Amino acid sequence: MKKLITTLAIATLAGCSSDADVASQNMSKAADNFEVARRVIFYNGITNEYMLTIEGYCSIFPESKKLSVVCKTGPGAYKKHYLGLSDNVTFFVEQLDAKNVGTSFYRVVFKPSTIIPDVVMK
Repeated sequence: MKKLITTLAIATLAGCSSDADVASQNMSKAADNFEVARRVIFYNGITNEYMLTIEGYCSIFPESKKLSVVCKTGPGAYKKHYLGLSDNVTFFVEQLDAKNVGTSFYRVVFKPSTIIPDVVMK
């Protein structure tokens, strides 16, 4: 019964969303799975200069006064960067390549490592 309700809820949401909403959600999901090359630029509005540029397969996590950026640097290798934001420091994220995402379906990604717990045998 729970599975049926979940399926109906997803079907209902899919019917109410525009193609742009679905493409945007699917693009965000792809970026969070390190499938989209991005350039993250931090900009100082007073000096009109770029402070920092991060390029690669990165996922962003904006918060109220900081931005966290996690980038995949190789198989199983990641780096995490933080930058504090203020009234004169801002950022923007540029997608470097086009990504082919669907507009008629939602993308759901299950990670086996989060579903199946780590079991230690003694």
